Amino acid sequence: MKKKTQNGGSAFEKFATKVCKAAGSTPAFIGAFLLVVGWAISGPLFNYSETWQLVINTGTTIITFLMVFLIQKAQNKDSLAIQLKLNELVASNERSSNSLVDIENMTEEEMIIIQKYYHRLSELAKKDESIRTSHSIAEAHSQHEYKDKNRNKHRTTRTKTEK
Repeated sequence: MKKKTQNGGSAFEKFATKVCKAAGSTPAFIGAFLLVVGWAISGPLFNYSETWQLVINTGTTIITFLMVFLIQKAQNKDSLAIQLKLNELVASNERSSNSLVDIENMTEEEMIIIQKYYHRLSELAKKDESIRTSHSIAEAHSQHEYKDKNRNKHRTTRTKTEK
């Protein structure tokens, strides 16, 4: 399968993606580890001076400060891609609730309300013979009412025939 060509994006986006991939690699870790070991070994040569300590502190602080922004940029892009993929899945399934599309823009309070609905749906699904029998709170309630009526009807019919 051929890979689709992507629009290049901004120079910063390309840079951030490449740096994040490189920084998360094994060679990058080994390089950083060796740098710290080299610094530690050089301690006696510099009599463990304040300047010697300042070198590692300043270097790690600057790298950490810059990496925070690069990693956040890559994380934002990945998060957006995941949200779009999930939105496509929700939107493409005719039985799913479209209220979940764009949920990432809801307030936390609104999400908690939806979480309570799904918790209730989970409780109703546990009562079902199969967890695949319902897909929304409204349908779950109507299915349970229907099932209860049928169960009661069958119980009444059995009781009458047994007498």
